[in-house]
Amino acid sequence: MIYVQLCLYCMLFTAMVGYSVRGGAINGLYFYPKAVQERAYEIGLTDRKTVKKQRKRFMTLFYIVMLSALVLIIAVWNNVSDLRTAYFQALLFLEVMNIYDGVVIDKLWVGHSKFWILKGTEDIQFVQTWAQVLKKRSFLALIWVMGAAIVAGLVVLLAKII
Repeated sequence: MIYVQLCLYCMLFTAMVGYSVRGGAINGLYFYPKAVQERAYEIGLTDRKTVKKQRKRFMTLFYIVMLSALVLIIAVWNNVSDLRTAYFQALLFLEVMNIYDGVVIDKLWVGHSKFWILKGTEDIQFVQTWAQVLKKRSFLALIWVMGAAIVAGLVVLLAKII
């Protein structure tokens, strides 16, 4: 069952990224490296204020949806109420999501789809190298060790309520 849940969680992650770029990849400019962002501003594809607003709006929604889904999966679907089990399940989901983001989203989807190429920025590298992916994912793996504790605490609180 946990494999199904992990797949569904990653599908939700993909859907959220897809939602962020509805209407075109330019709507997700905040995902791109600074060099691409600067070129997009220079050539008039968008402006800083718009990107800042889009990023804030999307990231707030993203964190609420992904956190809520994770807490509900662990507390309700898996019926977990103890901190230790909640922590290890949260850590598993967050680390799988971390790897999924780096490999499937960044390297496969972004790296092999023309959708993500912004007109006028074709000469700028925007797909992370494997070394960059490894560095970023290693750092995030440490962050998720702490993040899992927060999720576990929320799971235990929710379990006491329901």
